[in-house]
Formats: sequence, C-alpha cells, structure tokens
Amino acid sequence: MTIFLILAPYGAFALLMLVSSADVALFTGAAICLAVIAYDMVHGRSLKILGAGSVVVFTAVGGYVTEIDPDLSVSGVKFAVDTGIFLVTLGSILIGKPFTLQYALEAVDAETAKLPGFIKANYLITAVWTASMLLMMAGNAALIYVPGLPLWSGLLIAFAARNSAVYFTKWYPEYRKAKYGTPPVNALPEV
Repeated sequence: MTIFLILAPYGAFALLMLVSSADVALFTGAAICLAVIAYDMVHGRSLKILGAGSVVVFTAVGGYVTEIDPDLSVSGVKFAVDTGIFLVTLGSILIGKPFTLQYALEAVDAETAKLPGFIKANYLITAVWTASMLLMMAGNAALIYVPGLPLWSGLLIAFAARNSAVYFTKWYPEYRKAKYGTPPVNALPEV
C-alpha cells in the first residue's frame, strides 16, 4: 500500500496529462501529494523529502504553465516534472539522506536500522530511482527533440523505468536477506 500511496500522485498526473490540461494534471498531482503527506502525518509518520519535493515540483511547474507558458507541450511538462523529481532524488543522495531511508526507518526495528548494509542498501535503491528518473527525462527529451517519435515510445520508457525501479525496490532487500542473512531492508515497504 505504501508504494501505491507514494506513486499515486505521479500516476494521477500521467493519466490526467492524457485526458485534461497540464495545469489540472499538475495541481491534482500536488493535491494528491499533500493528501499523502496528511495521511502519513495522521498515522504518525514523518514528512518525507520525496513528498515535500514533489509538492514543490508539481506546484512550480503548474504555476509556470498557468502564468508563463500555457502552451508548453505535453512532453515539455513531463520533462519539467521528471527533471524536478530527478533533482529531488539526486539531492537527497548528495545531502546524505537518501529519500528511501525515511520510508525504511519507519518500517524496520532499531536493530535492523543499525546494520552496516542498511544505509548502503538505501543509497543503492535511491540511486536506482534516480536513474529511473533520468531515463524518463531522456524519453521525454527524445519526444521534444525528435518530433517524429510516437507518443507511446515516451510512455513505454517511463513505464519500463518506473516499473524496473519498483521491482528493484522489492527485490533487493530480499536478495540481501538471502545473501547475507540479514533482515529485509525494504526501502519502500508494504503497509
């Protein structure tokens, strides 16, 4: 359920970009992010870097599209969002607080959190998500600069990149458990 909540704003944004205006998609994505943050707070969880960063990204791009460039292409809007989320995920690594660590610390006991591989695993999982965002940026950039590409090619890249990151996030902790005999360190646990 946690992965669903984390990905819900992006799924809603992507779906709405197909059937409505960019500003509706962007502000709805921001509103869903805020709802997820409120849900976490009500359940005693902390404010997450990814959630807060996503609200800022969706709102900033929405403001840009609404006030400055309402004719920005669908690929341009998606590229801007992907770039913003890429910067959030990369920034979390650069400041020494990989965004997945916040989710993982809320799902494991204190003993597991102290294991040497726990932090390393979260850096790796966050790096995979960052690479996923980079691939999505590349797919949208290709749609912008190679106008003959069909829209489905960008959607395919985004789908494959995101689903690969989700799969890795679920697989890697179990792999570590099997290989090293340590408890799972799932960075984005199911609730």
